[in-house]
Amino acid sequence: MMNSTYYQSGETPQWSGRIDTERDVRLHQQVSLLDLNESKAPKETATLLGFCCEEGVRRNKGRVGAADGPNALRKALGNFAWHFPSSFRLIDAGNVYCQDGNLEAAQETLAIGVVQILAGAGFPVILGGGHETAWGSYLGIRQLIGPKANLGIINIDAHFDLRTPNQQANSGTPFRQMADWAKKHDSNFSYLCLGINPTGNTSSLFAVADDLGVEYLTTDALSSLPQNSLPEQLQLFVQAHDYLYLSIDLDAFDAAFAPGVSAPASLGLYPLQVLPWLQYLAASGKLILCDVCELNPSFDMDQRTAKLGASLLYRILQNLVFVAPI
Repeated sequence: MMNSTYYQSGETPQWSGRIDTERDVRLHQQVSLLDLNESKAPKETATLLGFCCEEGVRRNKGRVGAADGPNALRKALGNFAWHFPSSFRLIDAGNVYCQDGNLEAAQETLAIGVVQILAGAGFPVILGGGHETAWGSYLGIRQLIGPKANLGIINIDAHFDLRTPNQQANSGTPFRQMADWAKKHDSNFSYLCLGINPTGNTSSLFAVADDLGVEYLTTDALSSLPQNSLPEQLQLFVQAHDYLYLSIDLDAFDAAFAPGVSAPASLGLYPLQVLPWLQYLAASGKLILCDVCELNPSFDMDQRTAKLGASLLYRILQNLVFVAPI
Protein backbone atom coordinates (compact mmCIF):
# COMPACT_ATOMS: atom_id res chain seq x y z
CA MET A 1 0.00 0.00 0.00
CA MET A 2 1.08 3.56 -0.61
CA ASN A 3 1.68 5.67 2.49
CA SER A 4 0.30 8.86 0.93
CA THR A 5 -3.31 9.90 0.53
CA TYR A 6 -4.56 11.74 -2.55
CA TYR A 7 -4.15 15.24 -1.13
CA GLN A 8 -2.80 16.29 2.22
CA SER A 9 -5.19 17.84 4.69
CA GLY A 10 -6.15 21.33 3.59
CA GLU A 11 -4.64 20.96 0.12
CA THR A 12 -6.81 22.02 -2.80
CA PRO A 13 -6.92 19.92 -5.99
CA GLN A 14 -5.38 21.77 -8.92
CA TRP A 15 -7.85 20.64 -11.56
CA SER A 16 -9.65 23.85 -12.36
CA GLY A 17 -9.64 26.27 -15.23
CA ARG A 18 -11.61 27.99 -17.92
CA ILE A 19 -14.94 26.48 -19.05
CA ASP A 20 -16.30 27.36 -22.48
CA THR A 21 -19.27 25.65 -24.12
CA GLU A 22 -20.31 22.02 -23.73
CA ARG A 23 -18.59 21.29 -27.02
CA ASP A 24 -15.34 23.06 -26.14
CA VAL A 25 -13.80 20.81 -23.50
CA ARG A 26 -10.60 21.42 -21.58
CA LEU A 27 -8.38 18.88 -19.94
CA HIS A 28 -9.35 19.68 -16.36
CA GLN A 29 -12.92 18.66 -17.18
CA GLN A 30 -11.84 15.17 -18.29
CA VAL A 31 -9.57 14.05 -15.45
CA SER A 32 -10.80 11.36 -13.07
CA LEU A 33 -9.38 11.10 -9.54
CA LEU A 34 -8.14 7.83 -8.10
CA ASP A 35 -6.70 6.83 -4.73
CA LEU A 36 -4.30 3.94 -5.30
CA ASN A 37 -4.77 2.92 -1.66
CA GLU A 38 -8.36 2.01 -2.46
CA SER A 39 -8.60 1.16 -6.15
CA LYS A 40 -6.51 -0.15 -9.03
CA ALA A 41 -5.89 1.99 -12.07
CA PRO A 42 -8.12 0.88 -14.96
CA LYS A 43 -6.53 -0.88 -17.91
CA GLU A 44 -4.85 1.23 -20.60
CA THR A 45 -5.22 4.60 -18.93
CA ALA A 46 -2.66 7.36 -18.56
CA THR A 47 -2.25 7.90 -14.82
CA LEU A 48 -0.62 10.95 -13.27
CA LEU A 49 1.24 10.53 -10.00
CA GLY A 50 3.03 13.43 -8.32
CA PHE A 51 6.30 13.16 -6.39
CA CYS A 52 6.37 16.17 -4.09
CA CYS A 53 10.00 15.98 -3.11
CA GLU A 54 13.05 18.22 -3.20
CA GLU A 55 15.17 16.43 -0.61
CA GLY A 56 17.54 15.19 -3.30
CA VAL A 57 18.00 18.73 -4.60
CA ARG A 58 18.65 19.97 -1.07
CA ARG A 59 21.27 17.27 -0.52
CA ASN A 60 22.82 18.22 -3.86
CA LYS A 61 22.99 21.86 -2.72
CA GLY A 62 20.63 23.07 -5.43
CA ARG A 63 17.94 25.71 -5.03
CA VAL A 64 14.89 24.09 -3.46
CA GLY A 65 11.28 24.46 -4.59
CA ALA A 66 10.76 21.40 -6.77
CA ALA A 67 8.35 19.85 -4.24
CA ASP A 68 5.74 22.25 -5.60
CA GLY A 69 6.38 21.09 -9.17
CA PRO A 70 3.64 18.43 -9.48
CA ASN A 71 0.76 20.76 -8.70
CA ALA A 72 2.19 23.49 -10.93
CA LEU A 73 2.29 20.99 -13.80
CA ARG A 74 -1.30 20.00 -13.09
CA LYS A 75 -2.40 23.62 -13.14
CA ALA A 76 -0.69 24.22 -16.48
CA LEU A 77 -2.13 21.04 -17.99
CA GLY A 78 -5.64 21.74 -16.78
CA ASN A 79 -6.37 24.63 -19.09
CA PHE A 80 -5.23 22.91 -22.29
CA ALA A 81 -7.95 22.14 -24.82
CA TRP A 82 -8.93 18.47 -24.95
CA HIS A 83 -7.88 16.91 -28.27
CA PHE A 84 -8.05 13.21 -27.56
CA PRO A 85 -10.25 10.39 -28.86
CA SER A 86 -13.32 9.48 -26.83
CA SER A 87 -11.65 6.23 -25.72
CA PHE A 88 -8.70 8.02 -24.09
CA ARG A 89 -8.80 8.25 -20.30
CA LEU A 90 -6.67 10.36 -17.99
CA ILE A 91 -6.51 9.65 -14.26
CA ASP A 92 -4.86 11.53 -11.42
CA ALA A 93 -3.65 9.27 -8.61
CA GLY A 94 -2.48 12.13 -6.41
CA ASN A 95 0.86 12.79 -4.76
CA VAL A 96 3.62 10.98 -2.92
CA TYR A 97 5.21 13.16 -0.24
CA CYS A 98 8.69 13.11 1.23
CA GLN A 99 8.20 13.14 4.99
CA ASP A 100 10.88 14.41 7.39
CA GLY A 101 13.60 14.30 4.74
CA ASN A 102 13.24 10.54 4.30
CA LEU A 103 13.96 10.47 0.57
CA GLU A 104 14.49 6.72 0.43
CA ALA A 105 11.06 5.95 1.91
CA ALA A 106 9.40 8.36 -0.50
CA GLN A 107 11.14 6.72 -3.47
CA GLU A 108 9.98 3.30 -2.30
CA THR A 109 6.44 4.61 -2.08
CA LEU A 110 6.69 6.04 -5.58
CA ALA A 111 7.90 2.65 -6.83
CA ILE A 112 4.85 0.98 -5.31
CA GLY A 113 2.58 3.42 -7.12
CA VAL A 114 4.38 2.78 -10.41
CA VAL A 115 3.92 -0.98 -9.99
CA GLN A 116 0.22 -0.56 -9.29
CA ILE A 117 -0.28 1.50 -12.43
CA LEU A 118 1.82 -0.72 -14.68
CA ALA A 119 0.18 -3.88 -13.35
CA GLY A 120 -3.06 -2.74 -14.96
CA ALA A 121 -1.32 -2.06 -18.29
CA GLY A 122 -1.58 1.66 -17.56
CA PHE A 123 0.93 4.34 -18.44
CA PRO A 124 2.45 6.14 -15.44
CA VAL A 125 3.14 9.85 -15.89
CA ILE A 126 5.26 10.88 -12.92
CA LEU A 127 5.27 14.57 -12.04
CA GLY A 128 8.47 15.53 -10.18
CA GLY A 129 9.95 16.65 -7.91
CA GLY A 130 13.71 16.87 -8.18
CA HIS A 131 15.49 14.38 -10.41
CA GLU A 132 15.71 12.00 -7.48
CA THR A 133 12.24 11.12 -8.81
CA ALA A 134 13.96 8.98 -11.44
CA TRP A 135 15.23 6.40 -8.95
CA GLY A 136 11.70 5.73 -7.69
CA SER A 137 10.43 5.48 -11.26
CA TYR A 138 13.14 2.98 -12.17
CA LEU A 139 12.59 0.84 -9.08
CA GLY A 140 8.90 0.54 -9.89
CA ILE A 141 9.56 -0.42 -13.50
CA ARG A 142 12.14 -3.06 -12.59
CA GLN A 143 9.95 -4.50 -9.82
CA LEU A 144 7.26 -5.19 -12.41
CA ILE A 145 9.17 -6.19 -15.56
CA GLY A 146 12.03 -7.91 -13.71
CA PRO A 147 15.81 -7.66 -14.01
CA LYS A 148 16.06 -9.68 -17.24
CA ALA A 149 13.76 -7.46 -19.30
CA ASN A 150 15.55 -5.43 -21.97
CA LEU A 151 14.96 -1.88 -20.72
CA GLY A 152 16.39 1.24 -22.33
CA ILE A 153 16.67 4.47 -20.29
CA ILE A 154 16.44 7.77 -22.16
CA ASN A 155 17.19 10.93 -20.21
CA ILE A 156 16.72 14.39 -21.72
CA ASP A 157 19.03 16.33 -19.45
CA ALA A 158 21.93 18.75 -19.32
CA HIS A 159 23.60 16.48 -16.74
CA PHE A 160 24.51 12.79 -16.58
CA ASP A 161 23.35 12.49 -12.95
CA LEU A 162 25.92 9.71 -12.51
CA ARG A 163 27.50 10.91 -9.28
CA THR A 164 28.40 8.25 -6.74
CA PRO A 165 25.91 8.11 -3.83
CA ASN A 166 28.57 7.89 -1.13
CA GLN A 167 26.86 8.82 2.14
CA GLN A 168 23.46 9.80 0.74
CA ALA A 169 21.74 9.65 -2.61
CA ASN A 170 20.60 12.95 -4.13
CA SER A 171 19.27 14.47 -7.33
CA GLY A 172 22.65 13.95 -9.02
CA THR A 173 22.90 10.20 -8.35
CA PRO A 174 19.80 8.39 -9.74
CA PHE A 175 21.32 7.00 -12.93
CA ARG A 176 24.41 5.78 -11.08
CA GLN A 177 22.04 4.05 -8.67
CA MET A 178 20.39 2.38 -11.67
CA ALA A 179 23.78 1.23 -12.95
CA ASP A 180 24.68 -0.18 -9.52
CA TRP A 181 21.29 -1.93 -9.25
CA ALA A 182 21.72 -3.45 -12.72
CA LYS A 183 25.18 -4.78 -11.84
CA LYS A 184 23.93 -6.27 -8.58
CA HIS A 185 20.97 -7.99 -10.28
CA ASP A 186 22.78 -9.09 -13.44
CA SER A 187 20.58 -6.74 -15.46
CA ASN A 188 21.27 -4.58 -18.49
CA PHE A 189 22.10 -0.91 -17.96
CA SER A 190 21.37 0.85 -21.24
CA TYR A 191 21.37 4.61 -20.85
CA LEU A 192 21.12 7.33 -23.51
CA CYS A 193 21.37 10.97 -22.40
CA LEU A 194 20.30 13.70 -24.80
CA GLY A 195 21.28 17.33 -24.22
CA ILE A 196 24.49 17.00 -22.22
CA ASN A 197 26.11 20.37 -21.54
CA PRO A 198 29.88 19.84 -21.20
CA THR A 199 30.21 22.90 -18.95
CA GLY A 200 27.92 21.29 -16.38
CA ASN A 201 29.65 17.89 -16.26
CA THR A 202 33.20 17.38 -14.99
CA SER A 203 35.77 15.26 -16.78
CA SER A 204 35.38 12.61 -14.09
CA LEU A 205 31.66 12.32 -14.91
CA PHE A 206 32.46 11.88 -18.59
CA ALA A 207 34.90 9.14 -17.53
CA VAL A 208 32.21 7.43 -15.46
CA ALA A 209 29.81 7.63 -18.41
CA ASP A 210 32.40 6.03 -20.68
CA ASP A 211 33.18 3.30 -18.14
CA LEU A 212 29.48 2.45 -17.85
CA GLY A 213 28.94 2.43 -21.61
CA VAL A 214 26.58 5.41 -21.50
CA GLU A 215 25.53 6.84 -24.85
CA TYR A 216 25.05 10.60 -25.09
CA LEU A 217 24.67 13.54 -27.42
CA THR A 218 25.72 17.04 -26.38
CA THR A 219 23.72 20.18 -27.03
CA ASP A 220 26.28 21.16 -29.68
CA ALA A 221 25.90 17.84 -31.50
CA LEU A 222 22.12 18.04 -31.38
CA SER A 223 22.06 21.66 -32.62
CA SER A 224 23.87 20.60 -35.80
CA LEU A 225 21.08 18.22 -36.83
CA PRO A 226 18.46 19.27 -39.43
CA GLN A 227 15.34 20.89 -38.02
CA ASN A 228 12.59 18.47 -36.87
CA SER A 229 14.88 15.48 -37.33
CA LEU A 230 15.38 12.38 -35.20
CA PRO A 231 18.92 11.66 -34.02
CA GLU A 232 20.07 8.39 -35.58
CA GLN A 233 21.48 7.37 -32.20
CA LEU A 234 18.00 7.68 -30.67
CA GLN A 235 16.44 5.55 -33.40
CA LEU A 236 19.03 2.81 -33.01
CA PHE A 237 18.59 2.89 -29.23
CA VAL A 238 14.81 2.48 -29.52
CA GLN A 239 15.19 -0.41 -31.95
CA ALA A 240 17.58 -2.21 -29.60
CA HIS A 241 15.23 -2.37 -26.59
CA ASP A 242 11.89 -3.94 -25.70
CA TYR A 243 10.90 -1.33 -23.11
CA LEU A 244 11.75 2.35 -22.80
CA TYR A 245 11.76 4.64 -19.78
CA LEU A 246 11.85 8.36 -20.57
CA SER A 247 12.97 10.91 -18.00
CA ILE A 248 12.76 14.62 -18.82
CA ASP A 249 14.78 17.04 -16.72
CA LEU A 250 13.51 20.50 -17.57
CA ASP A 251 16.94 22.00 -16.96
CA ALA A 252 17.96 20.54 -20.33
CA PHE A 253 16.04 23.38 -21.98
CA ASP A 254 17.44 26.83 -22.51
CA ALA A 255 16.68 29.23 -19.66
CA ALA A 256 14.66 31.38 -22.07
CA PHE A 257 12.08 28.56 -22.11
CA ALA A 258 12.73 27.03 -18.68
CA PRO A 259 13.79 29.61 -16.09
CA GLY A 260 11.99 27.80 -13.27
CA VAL A 261 14.34 24.89 -12.61
CA SER A 262 16.85 23.99 -9.93
CA ALA A 263 19.81 24.64 -12.26
CA PRO A 264 18.96 26.95 -15.22
CA ALA A 265 20.80 26.32 -18.49
CA SER A 266 22.36 28.69 -20.95
CA LEU A 267 22.74 27.30 -24.47
CA GLY A 268 20.18 24.59 -23.71
CA LEU A 269 17.75 22.69 -25.92
CA TYR A 270 14.83 24.28 -27.79
CA PRO A 271 11.34 22.78 -27.24
CA LEU A 272 10.50 22.40 -30.94
CA GLN A 273 13.80 20.56 -31.37
CA VAL A 274 12.66 17.92 -28.88
CA LEU A 275 9.02 17.39 -29.94
CA PRO A 276 9.79 14.93 -32.77
CA TRP A 277 11.77 12.79 -30.30
CA LEU A 278 8.84 12.66 -27.88
CA GLN A 279 6.30 11.86 -30.55
CA TYR A 280 8.53 9.10 -31.89
CA LEU A 281 9.04 7.56 -28.46
CA ALA A 282 5.36 7.71 -27.53
CA ALA A 283 4.32 6.07 -30.80
CA SER A 284 7.01 3.38 -30.61
CA GLY A 285 4.87 0.95 -28.62
CA LYS A 286 7.80 0.54 -26.21
CA LEU A 287 7.47 3.53 -23.86
CA ILE A 288 6.49 2.21 -20.43
CA LEU A 289 6.82 5.33 -18.23
CA CYS A 290 7.66 9.01 -18.45
CA ASP A 291 8.60 11.42 -15.70
CA VAL A 292 9.12 15.19 -15.82
CA CYS A 293 11.46 16.59 -13.18
CA GLU A 294 13.08 19.69 -11.70
CA LEU A 295 10.26 22.20 -12.18
CA ASN A 296 10.79 24.86 -9.50
CA PRO A 297 7.74 27.16 -9.43
CA SER A 298 9.49 29.57 -7.04
CA PHE A 299 11.64 30.81 -9.92
CA ASP A 300 9.22 30.29 -12.81
CA MET A 301 8.47 33.55 -14.64
CA ASP A 302 4.91 33.61 -16.07
CA GLN A 303 4.64 29.86 -15.38
CA ARG A 304 6.83 29.48 -18.47
CA THR A 305 8.54 26.28 -17.34
CA ALA A 306 5.33 24.69 -16.04
CA LYS A 307 3.65 25.32 -19.38
CA LEU A 308 6.64 23.84 -21.19
CA GLY A 309 6.61 20.68 -19.07
CA ALA A 310 2.85 20.34 -19.48
CA SER A 311 3.10 20.85 -23.24
CA LEU A 312 5.73 18.11 -23.55
CA LEU A 313 3.54 15.70 -21.60
CA TYR A 314 0.51 16.64 -23.69
CA ARG A 315 2.34 15.73 -26.92
CA ILE A 316 3.46 12.42 -25.44
CA LEU A 317 -0.09 11.54 -24.41
CA GLN A 318 -1.44 12.49 -27.83
CA ASN A 319 0.89 10.00 -29.50
CA LEU A 320 0.90 7.30 -26.85
CA VAL A 321 0.64 3.62 -27.71
CA PHE A 322 0.02 1.59 -24.55
CA VAL A 323 2.48 -1.18 -23.73
CA ALA A 324 1.47 -4.44 -22.06
CA PRO A 325 4.06 -5.24 -19.37
CA ILE A 326 5.41 -8.74 -18.79
